[in-house]
Amino acid sequence: MSASTRNQPIKLALSEAHHAQLREHLFPGDGLEAAAIMLCTQSATHRYIVNQVLPVDHASCRVRLPDRLSWPGTAIEAAIDLAEANALSIILIHSHPGGTLGFSAIDDESDHEVMPALFEASESPSTLHGSAIMTPNGAIVARLYNRQLAITPISAVSCAGDDFLTWQVSEHGVVKPTPMAFSAQMGHDLNNLTACVVGVSGTGSIVVEQLARLGIGRLILIDFDEIEFKNLNRIVNTTIEDARTGIAKVARLAAAIRLYRDDIEILTLKANIATREAIKLVGLADVLFCCVDSFEGRQLCDRIAAAFLQPFFDVAVTIPTRQTDDGIAIGDVCGRVDYVKPGGSSLGDRGVYTPETLRREYLQQVAPDELSEQVAEGYIKGIADEAPSVISLNMRAASDCVMEFIARAYPFRQEPNRSRARTAFSLAAGEEEFTSETDFNRAPNPHLGRGLLEPLLGMPRYGTSEVTV
Repeated sequence: MSASTRNQPIKLALSEAHHAQLREHLFPGDGLEAAAIMLCTQSATHRYIVNQVLPVDHASCRVRLPDRLSWPGTAIEAAIDLAEANALSIILIHSHPGGTLGFSAIDDESDHEVMPALFEASESPSTLHGSAIMTPNGAIVARLYNRQLAITPISAVSCAGDDFLTWQVSEHGVVKPTPMAFSAQMGHDLNNLTACVVGVSGTGSIVVEQLARLGIGRLILIDFDEIEFKNLNRIVNTTIEDARTGIAKVARLAAAIRLYRDDIEILTLKANIATREAIKLVGLADVLFCCVDSFEGRQLCDRIAAAFLQPFFDVAVTIPTRQTDDGIAIGDVCGRVDYVKPGGSSLGDRGVYTPETLRREYLQQVAPDELSEQVAEGYIKGIADEAPSVISLNMRAASDCVMEFIARAYPFRQEPNRSRARTAFSLAAGEEEFTSETDFNRAPNPHLGRGLLEPLLGMPRYGTSEVTV
């Protein structure tokens, strides 16, 4: 794996449900400050995620005024008890009903009174605690303290719902406005984001190319495979020499990007996503793109994105065939892009993978003779074709995927984004269909906001050994 020593700014992510819970509780309509506590875990050393929100009862605050409040000791003690089991960070958040999105001198004084109590009760020397503010429009700014009460600003707070809400603090302490989609400023803004792409073959390589040229500041590329001659007709930026030497796909794409971007950081890992090292590397990212062709890979990306509170895009293409009197003919040419928001319906809820498809895929790998009927794999169903000419289809689907990301981060559509949890197109029929989040049934997700808590992803198979990324 390649790595960099570039320092990363501290970020905080919360789910849409947590954000709504905070906003409702912190602004009860009386014009007075209110309080809540966020228990946070991490997906990486620089990325904190909200695991749980604890509303502080309004009546328990001895002082509640338009510009100040007092923190009840009982609420602090309850938060400490819950946090200690997993060394969670405690972030105290209160409202500013007047709309000031900044810490006041009164806030500073309050923190210096309360923070020592949090650290005195903490057994972990590396755990940081902090404070945050929410204004009536839902904007949040936050900061962290160490044991010496030195402040580390949280550079950006993000909430990935139907739209991506990000409150990014400039070097002057001002929250930056969201740039207009497709503007040069959008490219500059993307430089603050880290995107992870899992699977960098036909469709994934094109997603990577677009993200890099749009201006993403940091790319994480994960794929276990190497370049082969059969890949050259659909993986962009690959060469005959790459196939001769069998270079790793992630290494080849990283080298190509560096020919036109000298301001980008690229981390690569030649490994299956079903490894502890890969899972922890994904935790560095702000957004996740899944471009794999396996059910297990999609299930793992689905679970990772939920655990790390990452907005998640899954893209797939397929060419169904049909039997005719003259032989096999094209039945359709299809593509699908799913956007999964943290806490929303998962790919499992949407039927992208099922226990049965996961089981059959597993048997194909370890005991194909046990299957009474082989499942057709590849781009063109029912035809064994190692080098299909599908780059045009891949480009269409990859472009749809990246455009979906842009539409969420820099909204431009005339219709609300919530109506497009899934986009599916049929090129044979000339049709495009959209499915809303409300059209899917959503099951409780036990992985939501787990971060790096052990066992990783709630799965003992990954053990508890430490991996540095």
